[in-house]
Amino acid sequence: MKNKSLVNMPCPVARSLEHVGEWWNILILREALLGVSRFDDFQNHLGIATSTLAKRLNALVESGLLARRQYCEKPPRDEYVITKKGLDFRPVLLTLMQWGNTYYADGEPMIQLVDTQTNQAVDLMLVDRNTQVEIDPQRHQSQPGPAADDMIKARFEASSASAAMPQQGPVDQYLKT
Repeated sequence: MKNKSLVNMPCPVARSLEHVGEWWNILILREALLGVSRFDDFQNHLGIATSTLAKRLNALVESGLLARRQYCEKPPRDEYVITKKGLDFRPVLLTLMQWGNTYYADGEPMIQLVDTQTNQAVDLMLVDRNTQVEIDPQRHQSQPGPAADDMIKARFEASSASAAMPQQGPVDQYLKT
């Protein structure tokens, strides 16, 4: 059964998932960001079936996250290199890695980001580039952007109306200090 395409949904998360949401895609991007570029190396590192890997690499090339580059003419062999769009996915991958270390590691982190100058582990956080203020759910909220259609605007208006009612949401219990 083929999944419904998310490419036309009016949501940047849904549209992003159309390109990276399949778990093999994220793991292939992880390997590419670590410097893997050849088909056999992806296959060896991931233990993925050749047909699945070929399909996923083609999808990542089509999405512009990887670029295909021939490195051998006879026999013809390609490598897959990370693009700017793929490199821009790195913060998402690093955040997912830290989240996984927090909630799914057995004790200590298996892989961590370190500062190469101090060799200290990095603790990631989201910061507003304009104000240098950490993103906080009590201070920062999503809202319709300039390209929002009427459906998005109505959804946010409905969310705002229900949020104005005196009730405790599931996240509120974790936000109170």
